[in-house]
Amino acid sequence: MRAVNVESEPKEELDRFCDAMIAIREEIRKVQEGVWPADNNPLVNAWERPYNQTEAVFPQGVSPTAKYWPTVNRIDNVYGDRNLVCSCPSVDSYR
Repeated sequence: MRAVNVESEPKEELDRFCDAMIAIREEIRKVQEGVWPADNNPLVNAWERPYNQTEAVFPQGVSPTAKYWPTVNRIDNVYGDRNLVCSCPSVDSYR
């Protein structure tokens, strides 16, 4: 999910963001109450699931026509997200 700038986003987008946060909280509640297992739910898993695909892709309140699909256009796809590389100078260089 992308960051939302409250000074420039329209109310409709802010409402979508809030609805997404509420839906995620509901998913957490389902795990807490044992409706979904802690190791197999939409929050942690995309395969072999005890929930249906529609519920995973379009959580409560998310319309298929209004769904935000982030673009992934990198050569390594999510490699950079999973393998942090810091190009900052070492701490010693600030001394």
